[in-house]
Amino acid sequence: MQELTHWINGRHVKGTSGRFADVMNPATGEVQARVPLATKAELDAAVADAAKAQPAWGATNPQKRGRVMMAMVGLINRDMDKLAEALSREHGKTIPDAKGDVQRGLEVIEYCIGAAQMLKGEFTDAAGPGIDMYSMRQPLGVAAGITPFNFPAMIPLWKMGPALSSGNAFILKPSERDPTVPLMLAELFKEAGLPDGVLQVINGDKDSVDAILDNETIQAIGFVGSTPIAEYIYGRGCSNGKRVQCFGGAKNHMIIMPDADLDQAADALIGAGYGAAGERCMAISVAVPVGKETADRLVEKLVPRIEKLKVGPYTAGNDVDYGPVVTAAAKANILKLVESGVEQGAKLVVDGRGFKLQGYEDGYFVGPHLFDDVTTDMDIYKKEIFGPVLCTVRADSYEEAIGYAMDHEYGNGTAIFTRDGDTARDFASRINVGMVGINVPIPVPLAYHTFGGWKKSGFGDLNQHGPDAFRFYTRTKTVTSRWPSGLKEGGEFHFKAMD
Repeated sequence: MQELTHWINGRHVKGTSGRFADVMNPATGEVQARVPLATKAELDAAVADAAKAQPAWGATNPQKRGRVMMAMVGLINRDMDKLAEALSREHGKTIPDAKGDVQRGLEVIEYCIGAAQMLKGEFTDAAGPGIDMYSMRQPLGVAAGITPFNFPAMIPLWKMGPALSSGNAFILKPSERDPTVPLMLAELFKEAGLPDGVLQVINGDKDSVDAILDNETIQAIGFVGSTPIAEYIYGRGCSNGKRVQCFGGAKNHMIIMPDADLDQAADALIGAGYGAAGERCMAISVAVPVGKETADRLVEKLVPRIEKLKVGPYTAGNDVDYGPVVTAAAKANILKLVESGVEQGAKLVVDGRGFKLQGYEDGYFVGPHLFDDVTTDMDIYKKEIFGPVLCTVRADSYEEAIGYAMDHEYGNGTAIFTRDGDTARDFASRINVGMVGINVPIPVPLAYHTFGGWKKSGFGDLNQHGPDAFRFYTRTKTVTSRWPSGLKEGGEFHFKAMD
């Protein structure tokens, strides 16, 4: 069985704690590797080494740091198939989904090639008599990222790219459920020219997270995961004087107006609700059709599409729409919530509870589910299911529909499908959700915009990637300078009055 490592000072290093976590194959339920869980001492030592490497990297001009990102783009493209296969093997998502995971991270690295532009300060000539004023954006020093299992390539790259191209050293604590791809990315950064020690990958569990939160050298922390953990990390990190951005759970609503193209809306819901087995913070998990006729027709169109979905291992290639969920515990939690929906009175239109895949009976496969007549007091509405379960909440009017999204505690993403520009414009203006789609089911912004949710989906003032990332990973220093002017006579300066 493979025993994984940490990545410290540009090389693979075995763990010394004696503690390991099993890395599973979600399709078979078998252990395929072990990953070491770092001690506080291991984490602190890696941070100390990063702090030693950072000053020289921070003094490297941004254009040269951008060239490392440029080289990284080429290496990721070169190894795309290898990265996707490793990702699918540990996470379970299909190869096309895995390549999409890598691709969306790659796009942020592409954006970071232009870091020099993002790190420019401001300048004011003659702010006063003989006085100039300018600002500089400087790296924080050592930053850290704590990233989730569901996007083991994309989110580490979202964190590493802006932090490193801003001149920081970076400590990555990836999910222990699928740690291989982050280690592979660290190898590629070394090949791209990143100096040893500037990027450290430390595998671990809560002990490592707490060590990151309490380490005095680490200046900033980025996190993506569940809302309870986001709240914990944000509170403890801020209390320790760190800059913290945390992104939590989601319950994303898609409103379908009576004038919408229902075939287009149904197709969008299939991809957004069931792609990647629903294990996406931007998944659409609540469909809100407006009016009885719209709801009836939408459900009628969804059912045959859902029943045709093919569930299987990534090794089945393009014949599979989605794969298993990541762990047995995740599967059990999804099915528990499905049972609660039935018990609380929702109509289970498509029932995936009995799904079995021949030859993969021990895998963590969950069949697709569709609920209708869901109400806001039900657990399947209130909680993030993070599985292939779509809930239909019927609304009598646009105002009622928009109210569902606005009243929910999560505010990550939302969408509306309509042909009416006034309705779409009103929706985009009024909705209290961070990312909005208009006839777009998963409104994930491109790398040069920022990604972030509102309400209990996001904690902190600055979002991920885009310009906000460079603001988060740097601090601004403002300089006011005055140079006395004078005429040199006899070896001395006779200064003019400066008032």
